[in-house]
Amino acid sequence: MQLVRLNEQAHARALDRSWQASSAIAGVVGCVGDRAFGTAALERLNAALPLCWISVYSLFDTRPPQMHLGGSYGVADQTYSAFEFYRNGVYRVDCTFDAVRECIEPAGAVLTHWRAEEIPRRHRGEIYTRHGLKERASVVTVGQEGGLTAINLYHHEGQRAFDDAELELIGLIGAPLAACIGLHLRSTRPADRGADPAEAPAPGAGLLAALPRREREVCERLLRGWTHEGVAADLGISSGTVKTYRDRAFERLGIHHRNELFALAIGSIDAPSTDD
Repeated sequence: MQLVRLNEQAHARALDRSWQASSAIAGVVGCVGDRAFGTAALERLNAALPLCWISVYSLFDTRPPQMHLGGSYGVADQTYSAFEFYRNGVYRVDCTFDAVRECIEPAGAVLTHWRAEEIPRRHRGEIYTRHGLKERASVVTVGQEGGLTAINLYHHEGQRAFDDAELELIGLIGAPLAACIGLHLRSTRPADRGADPAEAPAPGAGLLAALPRREREVCERLLRGWTHEGVAADLGISSGTVKTYRDRAFERLGIHHRNELFALAIGSIDAPSTDD
């Protein structure tokens, strides 16, 4: 009976981890196209994992690394300033991806885990000590231009260390998380990649600038193809309230349907009218 009970408990834990992984990735999928994707995705991941930062960058053999996105949750977002230190020389002494280069397969993914005290002194001092980072788990894949792409998930000094179950969960979500991030990067303009999301213009930003804040927020999300339910969940309001803000914004803009909003955003009003 004891063996059966332990097996049942193990099975229940496995199911729970699988559910957590699916839930976390579903949340990240809903953030694709968001101009603050890094922060929004990290907030969704925190439902399953305590994390403070996310950064995604590519590493190359013959040129400096390239930052794709960053974000924070519960602490100041210093991912981009930290990357500037990294790109301006620290990457040259970064040995934390050396083993990955030796074993990664072209279509594979590798999970690495480094505690701050394990990282060489200069790298540790300018990135981890400076920003109060405790450890990093990275999902590493082969980049499209060669080299490696690393999705880095961090703990700060006020958080407890990753346990085995959390590292296992990161392993479970690694490949689909990489796919979501790849989809997001492909859906944004190349000129916006690597820019601070807080400074990146939203689709139709000039068109919507004169709208009241809530109406603008609703229209920005509609321009990204979000459903009313998705907008409601993201803004913490009801679907009915979303429609009220939408209708008010449309009245100010002199339009009646979502496709006319898209047409205005691209400088044309020739799109056919159909109800949502």
